[in-house]
Amino acid sequence: MTGHHDETGAAYDGVVELYAAMFANRLEEHPFARAVIGTFAELVRGTGSGNLRVADVGCGPGHLTAMLGELGLDASGFDLSPGMVDHARRAHPELRFDEARMEALPVGDGALGGVLAHYSMIHTPPGELPALLAEQVRVLAPGGLLLVSFFGTDGPEPVRFDHKVTPAYSWPVDRFAALLAGAGLVTVARLVHDPATERGFLDAHLLARRPEGAGQSQDSAR
Repeated sequence: MTGHHDETGAAYDGVVELYAAMFANRLEEHPFARAVIGTFAELVRGTGSGNLRVADVGCGPGHLTAMLGELGLDASGFDLSPGMVDHARRAHPELRFDEARMEALPVGDGALGGVLAHYSMIHTPPGELPALLAEQVRVLAPGGLLLVSFFGTDGPEPVRFDHKVTPAYSWPVDRFAALLAGAGLVTVARLVHDPATERGFLDAHLLARRPEGAGQSQDSAR
């Protein structure tokens, strides 16, 4: 169960500076992604709970964590790559970054108003994705939001492909939305648009909410 985590972390450790240089201003070329992250931040701020604490899971060099901070949220970042975490800390010393797997976040039950997963779940094998999503639900407060972005495919099944860093998966959007529902989340918005890269997959964004009054059946002490 740990093999792909080790491989993914090592692969990203090997491309830290190149990756950071490529993606530091990447959202300037991606208006849809920029808009959906802005909407996510606005909705977290408007929940009425006052919980502005959010996590950028799979944060990489921390550029989106910083964006969330600029949008008025109390943002921190988590990544399984020590090299990425080190870079993020140096690039954004005002923010908190920690090494962690998305399946085991060092965050208390119901502590977060939101979780951002921007193309960071794509390396998780399909059979392990339900457990990963359950962890996001655990750390979300009732009413909290998860924004997950991924590569979408028109086919009926997830597709494994050779990502430039390490193998990844694209997903049928309805299948991914069903996984969110299975984890106890309610999808409130979806945005699917033509690709901005040569891979040919769709770019997909799903915004989901943990229902108010949701139980803590999957919770565990951290």
